[in-house]
Amino acid sequence: MTRKALALLGPLFLLTFLTNGEATGKKTKLTPPPVLSEHDRALHALGRLTFGPRPGDLEKVMAMGVDNWIEQQLNPASIPNRPLEVRLDAYRTLRMSPKELIQAFPNDQMIREAAEKKRPMPSDPMQFGLWEMLVERYNEQQEKNKAQPTPTPDEAAQMAAARAEQDAARHLADMLLSLPQANRMPSLMKLPVGDRWILAHYIPNDMRDKLVAGFTPVERETWFAMKGPANVVVAELQQAKILRVVYSERQLEEVMTDFWLNHFNVYLYKDQNQYLVTSYERDAIHSYAMGKFRELLHAVAQNPAMLIYLDNWVSVGPNSEAASGQANANAPKKGLNENFGRELLELHTLGVDGGYTQQDVTEVARVFTGWTVRPAQGWQFEFDTKMHEPGAKTVLGTTVRYGIPEGLQVLDMLAKSPATARFISTKLARRFVSDDPPPALVEAMAQTFLASDGDIKEVLRTMFHSKEFWSPNVYRKKVKTPLEFVASAVRATGAQVQNPMPIVDALGKMGMPLYQMRTPTGYSTKSETWMNSNALLDRLNFATSFTSGGMGGVNFDPLRLLALGLLARSAKEEVVPVSTNGGTQAAVTLVEDALIGGDVSKNTDKAIRKSLDDPQLGSHLLDDPAKPLATIIGLTLGAPEFQVR
Repeated sequence: MTRKALALLGPLFLLTFLTNGEATGKKTKLTPPPVLSEHDRALHALGRLTFGPRPGDLEKVMAMGVDNWIEQQLNPASIPNRPLEVRLDAYRTLRMSPKELIQAFPNDQMIREAAEKKRPMPSDPMQFGLWEMLVERYNEQQEKNKAQPTPTPDEAAQMAAARAEQDAARHLADMLLSLPQANRMPSLMKLPVGDRWILAHYIPNDMRDKLVAGFTPVERETWFAMKGPANVVVAELQQAKILRVVYSERQLEEVMTDFWLNHFNVYLYKDQNQYLVTSYERDAIHSYAMGKFRELLHAVAQNPAMLIYLDNWVSVGPNSEAASGQANANAPKKGLNENFGRELLELHTLGVDGGYTQQDVTEVARVFTGWTVRPAQGWQFEFDTKMHEPGAKTVLGTTVRYGIPEGLQVLDMLAKSPATARFISTKLARRFVSDDPPPALVEAMAQTFLASDGDIKEVLRTMFHSKEFWSPNVYRKKVKTPLEFVASAVRATGAQVQNPMPIVDALGKMGMPLYQMRTPTGYSTKSETWMNSNALLDRLNFATSFTSGGMGGVNFDPLRLLALGLLARSAKEEVVPVSTNGGTQAAVTLVEDALIGGDVSKNTDKAIRKSLDDPQLGSHLLDDPAKPLATIIGLTLGAPEFQVR
């Protein structure tokens, strides 16, 4: 996309949102029909139950029948998902426990203990080589801290030193690449520790890619761990998220996993959560995303990532044995922490208007004292009777007692509350229907929640079969979050993701870094949060980079998308309009069909066509058709109509 196109379309597309409230297509300018057509029903279902339709999805859903397809998505276990599983096989950390992760990718404390001879070095040669390098670098840093400060070298000296290290890294990489693939990692681990460090930090990107391409998954992880062990765990978690939302056939399950992960938000960089969020998403969220809310709540409340994020693992009952000093006279005194109790009531179950008081928050906090984590046991959940507040507690007028069962009793009581049913139903309807969901729909969903003992699948089924869900007034009116936008762009264009990291980085620039929302509220799904001038330009910039080949590891074929647009026209027995202004004008029509189903406002269509007036752009259609097509596709992905679902 050219600078001229960005300059023209950015303000115009923003104006569309500001004047219309939400991006709209041509249909919304007329009186909405009483019901959606079958074509629009299929498109609506794909927009709300998935991260965006892929080429051919619309036709498949219509052939199967929209209701039948929805029922299939409500039963994800029946949907084969092997292609995604194959893609995820290379990410070994996804299958590891927190204890295994910390051992394979040691944290700072473990390296310090190894340096002080308080922890044995691993016996595996590759792991030993990694630990050896990290321990030596730790020791070097300690010596530097003790030494007298040295004058900072001048800029020229620093640049010369950097060039020397880059040259050394290039030489080492040449040597390794000259060896058979099977010998490269063993030879790397036999290098002096300093050479390993220089190689990991200064190798040119192109040589790094060649070297890593020949590594096994374990070798690849070890390589990247040389620059920061925990970063490997985080990177694989984030990359797997992109692959799931783009490639999973069980799209509703992934949408619900994302929904609950946001509802029960934890911050990735709180204490040791880099090592815990993987199992949190896998075992506490994904496993229960379509099950009973009570079981989901139990899993979340006992997960180390949540207990650490909301500080419950250090919450001590004021009258407990630990507080009185009987457990350990030298242990630091820690008191009652209300963070978990407050968020459990306000954000996880009842809602801010759920009828609880500050006294209830305090009582719930007392109930959950002793729900903690033991680092020495692999960061597993543990109920510590010495930390637990003894005696009876009164929560929402109900008396509870007897240690860990009282916590489970409170969770069950909250899961069955009518206030929880309404709060959860409201959030689901806001995600799937509209920013301000109809009260009648919320009430119907809440009644299903209560009647089905919090069966999430039944609540969703009630919503998907409601007249409110299928109302023309909500069709194409939900603004996509950044994650939904980038996922839908990749899915709509049929692009192939070989390296998800550029997409992960793009989400950070759009204000939605994965797993990094600091506050317990999670990311907002409301339109007003994501639609402003800066946000829209960020999306246009992403579309530019994505369609122009600027995202390494993401293979995009503009000619394929043009062919899909042509097929869409042929399927509807429509003739492609011929323009006297070269082929670019016809290409616009085809791309709009492929990406937005042709449902584009006159203003948007006019803006895209006007940006193509540059004769130089049109002249490329015959000699280099991919270039103008990439521009057209980028503009269409940045259009207001593509920002909504």
